[in-house]
Amino acid sequence: MATSDFFREPFTVNSPNVVYTEDEITSKYTYTTTRVEGTVATPVEEKYTFKTQRKVPKVGVMIVGLGGNNGSTLVASVIANKHQITWNTKEGVQHPNYFGSITQASTVRLGTNANGEGVYIPFHNLLPMAAPNDLVIGGWDISSLNMAEAMKRAQVLDHDLQRQLVPYLEKIKPLPSIYYPDFIAANQADRADNLLKGSKQENLDALRQQIRDFKQNNGLDKVIVLWSANTERFSDIVTGINDTSANLLKSIQTNEDEVSPSTIFAVASILEGCSYINGSPQNTFVPGVLDLAEEKKVFIGGDDFKSGQTKMKSVLVDFLVSAGIKPTSIVSYNHLGNNDGKNLSAPQQFRSKEISKSNVVDDMVASNRLLYKENEHPDHVVVIKYVPFVGDSKRALDEYTSKIFMNGNNTISMHNTCEDSLLATPLILDLVLVCELAERITIKKEGAKDFEHMHSVLSILSYMLKAPLVPRGTPVVNALFAQRECMINIFRACVGLAPESHMLLENRLASEINTRQ
Repeated sequence: MATSDFFREPFTVNSPNVVYTEDEITSKYTYTTTRVEGTVATPVEEKYTFKTQRKVPKVGVMIVGLGGNNGSTLVASVIANKHQITWNTKEGVQHPNYFGSITQASTVRLGTNANGEGVYIPFHNLLPMAAPNDLVIGGWDISSLNMAEAMKRAQVLDHDLQRQLVPYLEKIKPLPSIYYPDFIAANQADRADNLLKGSKQENLDALRQQIRDFKQNNGLDKVIVLWSANTERFSDIVTGINDTSANLLKSIQTNEDEVSPSTIFAVASILEGCSYINGSPQNTFVPGVLDLAEEKKVFIGGDDFKSGQTKMKSVLVDFLVSAGIKPTSIVSYNHLGNNDGKNLSAPQQFRSKEISKSNVVDDMVASNRLLYKENEHPDHVVVIKYVPFVGDSKRALDEYTSKIFMNGNNTISMHNTCEDSLLATPLILDLVLVCELAERITIKKEGAKDFEHMHSVLSILSYMLKAPLVPRGTPVVNALFAQRECMINIFRACVGLAPESHMLLENRLASEINTRQ
């Protein structure tokens, strides 16, 4: 007997609280939560109206670091999927896919059929969503190599596929980018032959014009900008320099040293009304950038793609703590040989990555005061080494030591070979597609005058990010499944469906089960 059902076709919701028009889906939704004061828990119901624009726009993506391993793999893979290019390996004929993308290759539980079986649909069918094959991709790089040459340099895709992609990719060249040597490792200097000249204000103006030109030349409805370039060192937060939007804009005008390339890109994107996503661990979003995004009501998301070791950690620690097991020591070792590893071999750039990888367990530890006293935390060490021979095939070794029943010790050791770019590239697609969809969703709480978008700090992107950026004053959630369910349940609310509770009462009561048999 099958335990689940599945269909690919679009679905509709049969409810008086959901209205479909040609332009939008409107949902009246009751949000139920629990308010806790002292030792009293009170169920709370709040009414919201969700509106989702149904028309999927023509979307452009501008990647900072287009010629890097992630950027070149993204462009090549989208072309391979769009043209259904097959290739041969020693294992036979291979077909392109979007495996590793939550939006393209995962399913969500829609509900239950008459037999009590779960019914599943593709994630991307929950709401009208842009398709990866329709994206127009461009961007910047400090290296002048065209995409065919960049793909060969990356050594990520199989040779037979690369050979067939060359005619498509050799025509695509990155725009000149910003290079401030103080922010990335000195070993990147030999790649830097495709640079914007001038002051920081001139760089900002040039980026804004490039975004406008890309949008106009490709007939796009919107552009999303994403940083997939080198990890920068952390920027110092300096009063009068980058602490407010006004001070930051003034600092760009006066060419202040402590304004990073990624911050310049973020400001350019925000001023052009384009959502900006940071896929690296540095603190691009200094307070001045946060202020500017909120003032302009433009989405920002970050930080740092969560693809391999950290994703496993956010699952395993959640499992251990939820099971009443107390992790006391987490030691994570990595070695990799791609350009990311080369850049991270410099101490300041490694420190940025260390911070983003180390904070991933904080909320899970804080959630269980039966295991941990206040301010108690497991020992947590992260090591990254550059080993050129292994290339993009990153090795991650983890050791988790935990206290178990009657103060026994349990050790879990894990070896994970992470094909770095093949894991990160689908996340770029997901970040762009979910961000674009969020731009078409507005929400109004009962009693409010106007509909509004979600907060400019788009925290529903957390599932794809190591160090999730959240609105100031709100809690960070790192537990992977909680992040996924948040995204799905918000999209369910847009079509008037309750959150997936996993209670399955229809399969718990004999009276319910017997009526179906």
